[in-house]
Amino acid sequence: MARSPAPALMILGTGSNVGKSLVVAGLCRLLANRGLRVLPFKPQNMSNNAAATAGGEIGRAQALQARAARVTPHPDMNPVLLKPEGEQGSQIILQGRVAGRLSSRDFARRGDFLPKVMESFERLRADADIVLVEGAGSPAETNLRARDIANLGFARAASVPAVLIGDIDRGGVIASLVGTHAVLDPADRAMIRAFAINRFRGDVGLFGPGVQTIERATGWPCLGVVPWFAAAARLPAEDGLDIVSGRKPGGRLKIAVPVLPGIANFDDLDPLKLEADVDLAMIGPGRVLPGDADLIILPGSKTTLRDLAALRQEGWDIDILAHRRRGGHVLGLCGGYQMLGRVVRDPLGLEGPAGEAPGLGLLDVETTLDADKTVREVDFIDVGSGQPGRAYEIHLGQTEGDDTARAPFRVEGSPEGAASPDGRVAGSYLHGAFASDAVRRAWLARIGGMGLSSSLNYEDEVERVLDALAVHLEAHLDIDALLDLAAAPIPAV
Repeated sequence: MARSPAPALMILGTGSNVGKSLVVAGLCRLLANRGLRVLPFKPQNMSNNAAATAGGEIGRAQALQARAARVTPHPDMNPVLLKPEGEQGSQIILQGRVAGRLSSRDFARRGDFLPKVMESFERLRADADIVLVEGAGSPAETNLRARDIANLGFARAASVPAVLIGDIDRGGVIASLVGTHAVLDPADRAMIRAFAINRFRGDVGLFGPGVQTIERATGWPCLGVVPWFAAAARLPAEDGLDIVSGRKPGGRLKIAVPVLPGIANFDDLDPLKLEADVDLAMIGPGRVLPGDADLIILPGSKTTLRDLAALRQEGWDIDILAHRRRGGHVLGLCGGYQMLGRVVRDPLGLEGPAGEAPGLGLLDVETTLDADKTVREVDFIDVGSGQPGRAYEIHLGQTEGDDTARAPFRVEGSPEGAASPDGRVAGSYLHGAFASDAVRRAWLARIGGMGLSSSLNYEDEVERVLDALAVHLEAHLDIDALLDLAAAPIPAV
């Protein structure tokens, strides 16, 4: 006899960056610890921070949620991923694979993806004890409701009840929750069965009257008030709103990272931020790159030519060349690697208008973007230390030139990346290499960190924080009530 579809619950937020992804990750670990097979799902995500799976790309947040649930990430967990390519549109990743571009004028087309979204969701439900669904942005964006697949449009189509999360740290949480209730039509409003408050600082008891105000105005019960969870900063970030420096004034090594408009896969930096002796500075527009940096990292980019132009507009090319003349180290990752070469070509207009531009000329390589996209997980060897690691690739284009003869890594026996003759400038398409502790320590030693105090086991630290997050949520949310909501029938309106 076929099993009944698993219950599901949707976690909505009153806006972007209110902690939805983190709450879902914590609930995944909590329910997995209770012995449930829990699967995460986000119908539509918009982010350039992606993860490679065996079946293609998904949002980095869903990969972390899968890890929290102790399951293998799969494209069905994020069937629609929109990767912004500037203000004019986004690349469409549909069930893990590139499926064209979506212009900003055609965003109503997102509703066309609902059949694929439902197909992925039903496959997950058939293989789970419970599915936790994460919304995107806010369900109160009524101007987008007609073709919505990310919030209550999906909830209605799939008959999935929802809980609404408000972030008290940003202020106005009462108004945001009550206001969301006010603007929703009755059928949408009925899908939301409860609310919770996130990121509370101080004495939770002081917010009791606030909870009562929201309950009276909305009729929704409160599942809990969750205090600020500081260790969240030690988990991989979801998107550009979460880009923060890892500043440590006493750090022995200083790393500077220019933050370009199309920055992508910046979780490469997360293990470096957690190193006790590394002072990592994210440098935003209008600021110069520090002259005392030991290493400058050019991170990944979804729009390499556009970001290369932005880098020059900021004058960061001058800072980088001066850093190189002083004997400093430079590392380019993915799009940043492409920028370090002699020229970057995009003849097909794959990341914006077709064209080409000179690179920084710090590596003797040239890059040409082509339509074949590489998305894969790989085992690699760090050539300098001989240490093995695990990483992933997500990129367009081929990079060739004499400096590839000094590749810093080997993948499946073949050279990967490029380096200058003196080894002080290097580039690679590998993402996540620094999550491998021995590889990270070897690289830090090579840029001047010999004898660096490093006891960080990055993967163990991520696991520790996920376990602590689960304990945190269990202490402050009514988990049994939440599970009851997931199985409850949807009321007729």
